Amino acid sequence: MSKHILLVDDDALMRRSLAFNLEQAGYRTSSAATAEDALDVARRDAPDLVLLDIGLPGMDGLDALRNFKKKANVPVIFLTARRRELDEVVGLELGADDYITKPFNVDVLLARIKVVLRRFEGETAVSPKTQSITIGNLEIDPEAHTVTLDGKPIELTPREFDLLHALALQANKVVSVDELLAQVWGAEFRGEPQVVYVHIRWLRKKIETDPSHPQRIVTVHGVGYKLETSAT
Repeated sequence: MSKHILLVDDDALMRRSLAFNLEQAGYRTSSAATAEDALDVARRDAPDLVLLDIGLPGMDGLDALRNFKKKANVPVIFLTARRRELDEVVGLELGADDYITKPFNVDVLLARIKVVLRRFEGETAVSPKTQSITIGNLEIDPEAHTVTLDGKPIELTPREFDLLHALALQANKVVSVDELLAQVWGAEFRGEPQVVYVHIRWLRKKIETDPSHPQRIVTVHGVGYKLETSAT
């Protein structure tokens, strides 16, 4: 059965063109010009993934994301025309699963869609029990998908959790940016190190005492990052 993608963009030409390309790629598509209409569509016909423009009239994309995450467990890829919004979008940590900036190559978008759908299906599938990892006062529980610091829960986005877990599995060892891209984002993100840099920065804000002078997630210049077990 074809996956259902809900496309939300106030640009009619963009909607028609992208819907055509998605259908050619084998997806079933619905479209809406506003977030309000999109939420109505989702209630009637639940999508498997939402492509969501940020700059929408009325309810904007960020508010729409809150609603989608609150009312339906569905992955969301943000579409944005302004690169400066990247930090704002993911930095707000509302739970977007990915983003892509306009103008974009359709093949790149299709590859991102496959990655997000595959990742989402993997997260919702029943998986075998995975042992918790304790590093000093930091505890990572892959099965519960939780992180605690000094016994207090730390709220991480799914991608931040996966990044921290990947580093924890090789604690005290340097993990290259390419390895992190492959493990956390998938091969389709090869050659996009910026996505790792940005997520490391957000992760440090949550688990470091002083994010500007990190002691847990250490940068090994020209190589990658290392999660130190000696940090407390």
